[in-house]
Amino acid sequence: MSTNIPLVPPSETHPVVIVGAGPSGLAAARALLTRGIPYVHLERHVDVGGIWDLDNPGTPMYQSAHFISSRDKSGFFDTPMPSRFGDYPSRAEILEYTRGFAEAYGLRKRIRFGTAVTGIRQDETTGVWTVSTDSSDLEASAVICCTGVTWDPKLPEVPGDFAGEIRHSVTYVAPEEFAGKRVLVVGLGNSGADIACDAAANASRAFISTRRGYHFVPKHLFGKPADTTEHLPIWLERLLYRVFAPIVIGDVRRWGLPRPEHRLFESHPLINTQLLHYLQHGDITAKPGIGRFEGGEVVFTDGTREAVDLVMFATGYDMSIPYLPHEYLDWVGGRPKMYLNAFAPRPGLFGLSYIEVNSSAYTLFDRIAHLVAEHLSDIRTDPARAARLRHIVATETPDLSGGIRFVGSDRHATYVEVRAFRRELRRLASRMGWDDLEPGRFATYIHADARADARTAVAP
Repeated sequence: MSTNIPLVPPSETHPVVIVGAGPSGLAAARALLTRGIPYVHLERHVDVGGIWDLDNPGTPMYQSAHFISSRDKSGFFDTPMPSRFGDYPSRAEILEYTRGFAEAYGLRKRIRFGTAVTGIRQDETTGVWTVSTDSSDLEASAVICCTGVTWDPKLPEVPGDFAGEIRHSVTYVAPEEFAGKRVLVVGLGNSGADIACDAAANASRAFISTRRGYHFVPKHLFGKPADTTEHLPIWLERLLYRVFAPIVIGDVRRWGLPRPEHRLFESHPLINTQLLHYLQHGDITAKPGIGRFEGGEVVFTDGTREAVDLVMFATGYDMSIPYLPHEYLDWVGGRPKMYLNAFAPRPGLFGLSYIEVNSSAYTLFDRIAHLVAEHLSDIRTDPARAARLRHIVATETPDLSGGIRFVGSDRHATYVEVRAFRRELRRLASRMGWDDLEPGRFATYIHADARADARTAVAP
């Protein structure tokens, strides 16, 4: 890839283009707006909210979904989630909160709804981007991709022919879909566990299939959300887990689940003890991986078989960006490889939602958006400092693992540990001479035309 592509200063003629109006797109919009950086915000749907809006075509969201990070550890800077929300907010509450944020900062009126981006391409001589939509083209100084990580489902190939119905969890919406059916949910991520609980409560017979074991973490410890221990060092969190897991969780092998072969945090833990409740009561049966299909039966790797009407694969997603030429990014395991998961090797290209992390993403989106906006501001006012960042992006690969040896799967190819990630963000801000973004600091940046009463729009 050419390193001689020039940086283009954002201007009214060549604004920054933000693609997507989910939480990361809104964070990017606020960061640009507060600095007076011209931008155009494009969203294919008719409203803000991203995946949390069930009416958004292609969303993987389902009615029973909740945040897996707690209310007080989530949310945008300066706009805490309302105390009237549950400890782990529901899908509807998160959508309400996200839309309230857009209203609070005057972001909605600047979004071009119903405008799908069909392609983007950069002139490598001038550095100018052409962004094509389903209605017109526009030129841009930079593009911030904020279209998320859960739109391109991964469906594994299984030998044999199946007489029943095969679906990916991206198509699942409501528990009523399981009524009267024998249902097998494949995959034990947090969404898979949620959907398995819906199947346990609504299907005539329910099974869950997983190839590996996972650590279960209770949602509450001592009456408080479990992620309140996030400020502790990892070794101490692991010690607490070793002490409390045998008491609170027990040995999951008793209910047919495999014992995890990795240490806590080397893969995502399951914040869902409700599944254990259904396993303990026989409402769902744990099975190993699928070996093959035979007519209306599923044959598992241990040789057992079950008659099944519906196989629901909760087997994850690729982080594809369909409107972006594939060669514009380096890809590892279906994940785009970018500096700090945000700064692409190609000048003027950024991603703000392509991250897997063991914490809430909303506050991270704000922090990353802040640094991206600082860099875009530098292109206008301090070209030398902007060039220095481009050199860092091209030559450095910081360790974001926090010393954790993540499971060697595609999903974990770009996984980051939140404390290590925050340290690197602060370190970059310090090296570049930027102000680091902490809670309560955004108000000092907001221009007069962007001021709004966020706490009124998202009332506690």
